[in-house]
Amino acid sequence: MSGFNTRTDGAQPVATAKQQFASDNYAGACPEALHWLCEANASGHEPAYGEDRWTQRSTDMLRQLFDIECDVYFVFNGTAANSLALASLCQSYHSVICSPVAHIETDECGGPEFFSNGSKLLVAESQSQAAQLGKLTPEAIDALVTKRSDIHYPRPKVVSITQATEMGTVYSVDEVHAISSMAKTRQLRLHMDGARFANAVAHLGCSPADITWRAGVDVLCFGGTKNGLPVGEAVVFFDHKLSEDFAWRVKQAGQLSSKMRFISAPWVGLLENDVWLHNARHANAMAQRLYTGLQNMAGITTLHPPQANGVFAQLPPAAVQALHTRGWKFYQFIAGGGCRFMCAWDTTTESVDAFLADICTVMGA
Repeated sequence: MSGFNTRTDGAQPVATAKQQFASDNYAGACPEALHWLCEANASGHEPAYGEDRWTQRSTDMLRQLFDIECDVYFVFNGTAANSLALASLCQSYHSVICSPVAHIETDECGGPEFFSNGSKLLVAESQSQAAQLGKLTPEAIDALVTKRSDIHYPRPKVVSITQATEMGTVYSVDEVHAISSMAKTRQLRLHMDGARFANAVAHLGCSPADITWRAGVDVLCFGGTKNGLPVGEAVVFFDHKLSEDFAWRVKQAGQLSSKMRFISAPWVGLLENDVWLHNARHANAMAQRLYTGLQNMAGITTLHPPQANGVFAQLPPAAVQALHTRGWKFYQFIAGGGCRFMCAWDTTTESVDAFLADICTVMGA
């Protein structure tokens, strides 16, 4: 089956291979990002290591987006962004409080511990409804901070939240405020893993500033790769003091691109005319379409309504195997054995409907 890169904002379709629902990383780069990548390539010789005009331009655009004179650093990927940001907030004897399903806990191969020289991740176990949705709560944070205070325990220093969460849910502005308040009460810094930050903002309908620094977030790892960039994430420090020496940390980690313009210029395409938001809104809408279709099928249990661009559902093992046999790819390791279906900036209604049709067939409906 062929799909088309059609979006709800009316962009022209481009023929592609079969679209999948395993990850929004499967999608290619959006046309706007590629346009500015080519513009940067055609601009001739440019200073290296981030001294180019494209890095300056995209940095200024991010400062305008967040309405604050923040410090911005571009790195190759999300694991580096999270790991280096957390390392800048911690000493080796400190700890980071996170959700059991946080990406830094489950999928970064010990990167945060490695780059911080040993800072421990403390998982906030909870039976609350919020925890079942992948969220931290102020109460869970407080329980970990007050659990022990002796010298044998890694001293809590940072709270890390994922926006949107690995379960496809979104922290409200009030929820981030509450977590920030608890963090400040306990003298902790607040880090936001924003691999799907754009999808969260699209769902909330708020300004990026309102869900970050105005809500008490100290540093954001703003994901671009899952939102239409070919490569590259932005680490945004809202407190200048926290980014002291961060440039050296990036260099030491092998994350300082010599031709930085090829990472930063595509951000111009993403930020210009709010393409980042249009991409996220479209991905979210496709997830909602998929969710609605699954709701009408007997034998399938959807875990919760999508708030971002992911749908989580329980399917019979035989149906899962049959879908894999038909060539569909999706993950099962995240939702406690359930299936995770991710939509991307370029997911088409035709792809969603074709997937739903095959699910209907294997379910015997």
